[in-house]
Amino acid sequence: MSIELQATRRNIGSRSSLTSLRSNGKLPAVLYGYNTETMPIVLDYKETAKTVQKYGRTSVFEINVEGKKVNAILHEIQRCPLKGIVKHVDFLSINMEEKIEVEVPIVPTGDAEGVKEGGILTQPVRELRIKVKPSEIPEHVEIDVTSLGMGESLSVRDLTDKVQYEILNADEDTIVTITPPVVFSDDTAGQGDNENQDIKATDAPESQA
Repeated sequence: MSIELQATRRNIGSRSSLTSLRSNGKLPAVLYGYNTETMPIVLDYKETAKTVQKYGRTSVFEINVEGKKVNAILHEIQRCPLKGIVKHVDFLSINMEEKIEVEVPIVPTGDAEGVKEGGILTQPVRELRIKVKPSEIPEHVEIDVTSLGMGESLSVRDLTDKVQYEILNADEDTIVTITPPVVFSDDTAGQGDNENQDIKATDAPESQA
């Protein structure tokens, strides 16, 4: 299912003109890709933000540019580094019959045995890069971590036979791992205190006679 977004063409302007658009509740964007010339467009900021939040970044959007409808996906989002506000978005037009490369979130499910034992679940890889037809793009990819024990991990190769699309990540990439907690013994803590005392004693200036 495609989600429609209304857009209008815009002229390529200066930085001040883009700032003016944002001040008036508009979102500057650009549309390019399959069977489409690069087209600067502008969308309603609130409508776009609400739609993307509801359906997710991996959805196929139908961009309606003054009556011309183009199927596209979100290709890039530019944010203000200080405020995190979206400043500009790129839409990539696509052929619904051809496979495309997209990144989808990886969501761990279940309560890992290692976590129950006090371990910490870490997730080095949070997105999976796949090649799939636009109509078959999943909202996310789930990975069951229930049986994962202390010191164990799951990698991309553990997902290969469980999905219906081509995974482009390296097989050896670790997705999740259970790390044992760091434990400090009383002896170690005492050594640390002594080291701090030695540093203080060494750094103290000599008294002047």
